[in-house]
Amino acid sequence: MSQLQFKLPKINRKETQKNVEEALELYRYYLLTVPEERLPKVTASYSLVPPSNTNEFHSSTEDAAIKKVDFEIERDSYIERIRKAVNRLGKRERQAVILKYFGEEEAFDYEVYNEMGMSEFHYHQKFKPRIFYKLAFILRIEVYEVDGDI
Repeated sequence: MSQLQFKLPKINRKETQKNVEEALELYRYYLLTVPEERLPKVTASYSLVPPSNTNEFHSSTEDAAIKKVDFEIERDSYIERIRKAVNRLGKRERQAVILKYFGEEEAFDYEVYNEMGMSEFHYHQKFKPRIFYKLAFILRIEVYEVDGDI
C-alpha cells in the first residue's frame, strides 16, 4: 500500500509579514482617526432640478451620515477581528504585539525584546516570525509562493 502524502504550499515570508504589518497598522489608524471627508457639508447648495418624491437620498448631509455609519460599522468590525486574532495568541506573543503595535507610540524591536527579557537573535529568528505566521493564518492573510517565486 502506498502512503498518503500531503504537499503543503510554501509561504511567501516577506509578503505574509507585509500583510500582517499592514493589518496591524490599519488597526492603529482605525483606532485613532476618522476621516474628515466623512463629515457632512454645512454650506448651502442650490439646484435647478426639482426635488423628487422617491425614497432615494440626495442630500449631501444624508450621504455623509450614511457613509459615516457604514465606515464606523466597517471600522468596528475590523477592530474586533484584529482584537480576537491577537487574543488567540499565547500570553508572551500577545504581550509582544501589544508592546510593539498597540502602545501610544509604536515601539522599536529592541525595546520589545529587552522589555520581555529575550535575546535579539531569539526574538528576530524564532519569536517574531512565529507571531506573524500565527496572525496571518488567524486573519487569513497569508501569502503562498507560486511556482517560479523565490
